[in-house]
Amino acid sequence: MWVQVKSAPNLMMAEMWKEFFEAEGIPTRLLPDPDNTGIGGSPSYSVLVSEEKVHVVKEVLRKL
Repeated sequence: MWVQVKSAPNLMMAEMWKEFFEAEGIPTRLLPDPDNTGIGGSPSYSVLVSEEKVHVVKEVLRKL
């Protein structure tokens, strides 16, 4: 099961989060939300990680 840990207003920000989490060894997926448009009319994105890795994400984000 995949859980949303962040939301991003556009694809560029979503990809930045994905690269950050994957550099920490956390598999990440991006899911566009066509109902919620961000900047410039493009969709916002949900940043998803595996349910088993949520505790790792919380720890990584706490250190930011």
